[in-house]
Amino acid sequence: MKSLSSQIGIQSYCFRGLTSHAEVIAGLKACDVTAVELCRVHVDFGDVGKHREIVRQYHTAGISIDSIGVETLYGDRQQERPIFEFARLAGAGFISVHFTPESSPESWHTAAEMAEEFDLKLCVHNHGGRHWLGSKQMLEYLLSATSQRIGLCLDTAWALDAGEDPNEMAEKLSQHLFGVHIKDFVFDRGRKPQDVVVGTGNLALDVLLKQVASNSNVGYIVIEYEGDVENPIPALQRCVEQVRSHLLGAAP
Repeated sequence: MKSLSSQIGIQSYCFRGLTSHAEVIAGLKACDVTAVELCRVHVDFGDVGKHREIVRQYHTAGISIDSIGVETLYGDRQQERPIFEFARLAGAGFISVHFTPESSPESWHTAAEMAEEFDLKLCVHNHGGRHWLGSKQMLEYLLSATSQRIGLCLDTAWALDAGEDPNEMAEKLSQHLFGVHIKDFVFDRGRKPQDVVVGTGNLALDVLLKQVASNSNVGYIVIEYEGDVENPIPALQRCVEQVRSHLLGAAP
């Protein structure tokens, strides 16, 4: 992938309090990043007629759309085709995805065929201890049973929520690691998670970024901070600073 420091992106869900693409773009620029992962909060992927104008706004502003998602894929080719079309038009290369137990494994195979058709990679997102794909064991099974077009989008905070070590997951699943959501949690006595600036909670950020920097399979990194919905920019700016400062010593 490109220089990690220049390729840091932000998941658009962090800006869910903002409704227009112009506002999201302004937020990204305020955080000094030039990449984004776009989600359904800001894009109706089924509205194909708006795809080109949305992509134009980001590209004109100098923002690359490195990935989209997280999208749940059920194996319905007709319904899901516009998602793949948007990713290809945007030059994204990656779609962060979920699958449902009841649609599996058929949905995996359909998704892999569509990824091949559109020359994209799909990245399974682990989503905490209550999600069926939250554990390293289940992810290992899925990734070993699917196409090389399907890999992992490691969400570090949700790995923590599942009782997993995200850095161990990044190492053990390194050959499948296509993308990373860099996110950090602290937990109260009831195990309820709270978003914090990355590297200030339970995530060993320096270890993670050394692993990511040495892994040529990683195609995108995305910062997530879902607190402060009305004003997320100050915390996101600190997240970007944290990641950049750790990357300085992580490059191989």
